[in-house]
Amino acid sequence: MIEKIVKLCEEPAGTRETRYCATSLESMVDFISSHLGTNNILAMSTEVEKETPEAQTYIIEEVKEKTNGKGIVCHKAAYPYAVHVCHDFGNSRTFKVSMVGADGTKVNAVSICHENTAAMNPKALPFQLLNIKPGGKPFCHFILDDQVAVVPAQDATQVAEN
Repeated sequence: MIEKIVKLCEEPAGTRETRYCATSLESMVDFISSHLGTNNILAMSTEVEKETPEAQTYIIEEVKEKTNGKGIVCHKAAYPYAVHVCHDFGNSRTFKVSMVGADGTKVNAVSICHENTAAMNPKALPFQLLNIKPGGKPFCHFILDDQVAVVPAQDATQVAEN
């Protein structure tokens, strides 16, 4: 796994892709601010009330659109030191989704809907699972609770609620 992360961080980003491996909070903030062109940012992540050992059914209680525009997502890497792989997620819409699991567990999830997928890697998991091609239909997905979506705050609606 370490070898895979090192290779990912050392290889050049793909066409029209921006990727950065942050090894500290400071370097992550510097990259995000520089790429988004502002220090006025909104960071969102999925919040889960408690860990659940098994997959379960969830009921969606509320969906609120938070942004419509550009952004970055940072994924925690499996590495002995702090490393977050950050990349631009392009033109998208970001939502906060409140859900309740069958066992009563509450989740406030972040969902990113990719509007323009033309520049995305056709081998990426969403294209394989959904049997779609880049440049075709948009798709949405939740981010995990160890990932952070960051957007310019001026693009965000209802920032005070976050």
